[in-house]
Amino acid sequence: MAVNNERAGSTPLIERRSIDYIPEAERHGRLFSQFTLWMGANLQITAIVTGALAVVLGGDVFWSLIGLLIGQLLGGGVMALHAAQGPKLGLPQMISSRVQFGVYGAAIPIVLVCLMYLGFTATGTVLSGQALGQLFGVSDSVGILIFASVIVLVTVLGYRVIHWIGRVASVIGVIAFVFLFWRLMSQTDVGALLQIRHFSWSSFLLAVSLAASWQIAFGPYVADYSRYLPSATSSVKTFFAAGAGSVIGAQVAMILGVFAAASANGQFAGHEVAYIVGLGGTGATAALLYFSIAFGKVTISTLNSYGSFMCIATIISGFKGHLTVTRMQRLVFVLFIVGAATLIALLGQHSFLGAFKSFILFLLAFFTPWSAINLVDYYCITRERYDMPALADPNGRYGRWNLLGISVYVFGVLVQLPFISTKFYTGPLVAALGDVDISWIIGLVLPAAVYYFCAKKWHSAVPDRLILPVEQNSTQQAKTSGAGRAAAQA
Repeated sequence: MAVNNERAGSTPLIERRSIDYIPEAERHGRLFSQFTLWMGANLQITAIVTGALAVVLGGDVFWSLIGLLIGQLLGGGVMALHAAQGPKLGLPQMISSRVQFGVYGAAIPIVLVCLMYLGFTATGTVLSGQALGQLFGVSDSVGILIFASVIVLVTVLGYRVIHWIGRVASVIGVIAFVFLFWRLMSQTDVGALLQIRHFSWSSFLLAVSLAASWQIAFGPYVADYSRYLPSATSSVKTFFAAGAGSVIGAQVAMILGVFAAASANGQFAGHEVAYIVGLGGTGATAALLYFSIAFGKVTISTLNSYGSFMCIATIISGFKGHLTVTRMQRLVFVLFIVGAATLIALLGQHSFLGAFKSFILFLLAFFTPWSAINLVDYYCITRERYDMPALADPNGRYGRWNLLGISVYVFGVLVQLPFISTKFYTGPLVAALGDVDISWIIGLVLPAAVYYFCAKKWHSAVPDRLILPVEQNSTQQAKTSGAGRAAAQA
């Protein structure tokens, strides 16, 4: 641990690496930082709103809480399995998709993931803009611009600063949530709300889907924030550190959202931030709560922006054939990403709640199959044995386009269409199932089973061990020095 601390202390504040492999000599950090990062990322206003949706859209308190917990555990398990890949591979999450989709083919799911990040960043910026607008006495639009400037700065600074903010956000979040829960309990008859129990499958599964989709949405970038941990870090411990932080933080926030929406008498929708802060009081207390809301959103919005940067860099590097990104390129990418999200936030800030629900549920159709394929391949087919240098070589082991992975991915998206229920699209089987959306379950289970069966028969040759870039360089150097010695002897 002392060695890790020394490495962290010698690491520059501004991150030097981007999507390239993290050498062992630069690995640092502790597992506890995974817990605090994901706790801080979830103890925030958007998670409160997500939990509130379970009640706003027709559920009762008791069954909504149970449905949300089940969804957290299911989705959190998927998210944590991705987190455990980080220390072993030392790469951002989406780079590993090249094993399943090909060096060029990986761009297909990555483009869709970028759209997901863009939407989450935009919706989070709307709520943060409301908080900063109230805090500084300016319009929500000005608050959105202030928040966007902070996100650009933190994202450019990179990995170490993001983890530091995650730790601070965890502390501030715990204090704020304890206070808000105390105020809510003193103003609301919680026991009476829990006694109202009207079970319906549609409302119950909506709650499960809201929580599961919230957790699964972290999958495409969760390994980005564990990749600096030493490669010897236990996968099981990484799984529980990241998973527990995310599940506990999200469930606490969503519980608050459920009770707040149930006791709001219709005043929650459209005034989410103001209503939550109103639970705590006015004056200086309200100002502190607005600050805690805005600061809490810094963590998750930075994760979304940083993840977007990683995805865009991954797409471009796949076609350029190398894995390095300069600091100037990083700044340009980040400005583009945050600028686009800010524009969306400014244009859509007045129709947030309904659009957010439809957005997170609809996007599941596009990234749950990716998650299923990636996890099955990593844990069941290749079993962590990746050829790292080949990830940057279109002519290498993984090729340009992997038709097996792409075909199963397309199948995974299409097979969900009859079961999707959103404002964007409603499948033909939704009504027969009582308006229950089970598409995310179909999108995880069926592609996983099909990919496992097909990959067992037709998967390309798997290395007998994990091949790292440094090992390839060492081998080349050894060959060169050996040839030199032979020439000298001759």
